[in-house]
Amino acid sequence: MNQHRVVRAAVFSAGSWGTAVAKILADAGSGVIVHARREEIADAINTRHRNPGYFPGIELPAALSATTNPAAALAGADFLVLSIPAQSLRTNLAAWAPHIGPDTVIVSLMKGIERDTHLRASQIITEVTGVSANRVAVLSGPNLAREIMGGQPAAATIACPDEDAARRFQKACHTPYFRPYTSTDVTGCELGGAVKNVIALAIGIASGMGLGHNAQAMLITRGLAETTRLATAMGAHPATLAGLAGLGDLVATCSSPLSRNRAFGTHLGQGLSVEEATATTRQTTEGVKSAEAVLALAKAHHVEMPITEVISALLHEKVTLNEAAAALMQRPTKPER
Repeated sequence: MNQHRVVRAAVFSAGSWGTAVAKILADAGSGVIVHARREEIADAINTRHRNPGYFPGIELPAALSATTNPAAALAGADFLVLSIPAQSLRTNLAAWAPHIGPDTVIVSLMKGIERDTHLRASQIITEVTGVSANRVAVLSGPNLAREIMGGQPAAATIACPDEDAARRFQKACHTPYFRPYTSTDVTGCELGGAVKNVIALAIGIASGMGLGHNAQAMLITRGLAETTRLATAMGAHPATLAGLAGLGDLVATCSSPLSRNRAFGTHLGQGLSVEEATATTRQTTEGVKSAEAVLALAKAHHVEMPITEVISALLHEKVTLNEAAAALMQRPTKPER
C-alpha cells in the first residue's frame, strides 16, 4: 500500500455502528464511502452530511460520501468494513464478493454467531469470499456508537492473523478520540463480542426485575468467566478476554442504557414477551439471535455456560423469569476457580 496516498475504506452499511466507524475513519484522514441500502439515506449523507436514520442531529465529515451501488463503493478500496446483522452476512456478502479487490482487507464489526452453522463472522467471510484469513480482521471493544459520534474517548482491539494488516487499519482509524490496539487473537475478540451480548440480556432482565447492583455485578463477573471458558476452549488467549474486546466490551454493554441488548433484556424483565420486546427495541439485538448458537458451541466444546443456557431457555419460553433466577442461584456450590 502506497503510504503517500489517501487510504480508501468502503463501509457496508449505514446503520448506527457503521456510521460511527465511517466517521472515525474520515476523521483519521481516510477516504470513506458508505454503502447505504436506501437512496434517501445516501442522498442525505451526500447533500446534508447527515444520517437521518440514526444520527439526524450530528454532522458527518464533508469528505465522507455514500452510494447505493456496491461496486462503486468497493472500487479501489483498501478496506471493506462490514457492519451488518450477523444473520444476514452470508447472503449479502455473496452478492458483494465479486466487487472485492484482490488486495482489499475485510474488517468485521459484527458481534454475533450464525445460527445455522455456529460460525463466527470471520469464518463466514473466508468461506463466502475465498479470501485468506490473513486478509480478514475484526474490530471489537467497548464502543457505544452514540458516544463515539459525540467525539467521546473510546478504544478498541483490531485482531488479524496478519499483524501488518492490523497495523495498517490501526493507522487508518486512529483519531484523538479513538485509540485502536492490535492483536492476532481473532477468535478471542469475536467470542468476547458475541457472548457479551447474551450476558447483557441477563443484566437487562435483572434490572427489569428490580434486582440490585450485587446481582448485576455477579452476572457480569460470572458471565466473563463463562465467556473465557468457551473462548479458551476454542483456542483464544485468556488475556484477550481480560482486555478491551472481552471485559471492556462486556462492562460497556452491560452498564449502559444505550446498549440494545441490555434494553431488550430490561423489557423482558419487566414482563414483555420476546415478540413485544423486539417490537419495542426495533434495532438488531445480536444476543437474541446468537444465544442458541453460543450454547451450541459450548456443548460442542464441553464447556459449562449456565447464564447462556438460562437465557436461551428464557428466550424460547421454556422457563419463566422466576425460574430462570432460581436456576442460577440454586446451582451446586463450587470453588470460584
